Amino acid sequence: MDDAHVLIVDDDERIRGLLRKFLQRHGFLVSAARDAAQARRVLAGLEFDLIVLDVMMPGEDGISLCADLRRVLATPILLLTAKGETGDRISGLEAGADDYLPKPFEPKELLLRINAILRRVPAAEPAPVLPKVLHLGAFRYDIERGEMWNGDDLVRLTATESHLMRIFSGRPGEPLSRMTLVEELGRAGGQAQERAVDVQITRLRRKLEADPKQPRYLQTVRGAGYMLAPD
Repeated sequence: MDDAHVLIVDDDERIRGLLRKFLQRHGFLVSAARDAAQARRVLAGLEFDLIVLDVMMPGEDGISLCADLRRVLATPILLLTAKGETGDRISGLEAGADDYLPKPFEPKELLLRINAILRRVPAAEPAPVLPKVLHLGAFRYDIERGEMWNGDDLVRLTATESHLMRIFSGRPGEPLSRMTLVEELGRAGGQAQERAVDVQITRLRRKLEADPKQPRYLQTVRGAGYMLAPD
């Protein structure tokens, strides 16, 4: 189970912190989200081997989120909740959860349940080879040539914009922090200041997005940075 990536979704900061430390000590990679909205943003950019999801959260509850995620994800989901009644367990399982653990619980039991779920998951297929061209609505980006096209028209990019597109296209669907972008730009010989990154992202969106104020392809992932989300 080493290196399995677990997402913890719980509105209780103390529980998130404790579970993160406990699972990391047992060889897991761990990410965390404080509510359903943040979990959706994280899931838009990262893949996980298992989701540990609290049921009782402000806003959208865990059962609703579980049911919605199950329509598009096969990732195993383990529900955590203070509710332990049979009816609540059934609701969680009907929503698509793989297991259900009432609070309070022993961390060791959680670990055993996680390992049991992961053992049931078929071995992952080899990672797909990245495409040579990314499609972004009406635009396409040729990764090898570093060229952006809108139909038959070549989109003019500044040197820094070109560097940014090369960085994003190498890690599509993955949020990249400002500091990561600064470091990558510096290695590429581009502009290497955090404030400049925001400015360049804004300019790039004006060329790429139908509505730059509500970007579809060059997204902001709150607390994580920016992410290229091709079709």
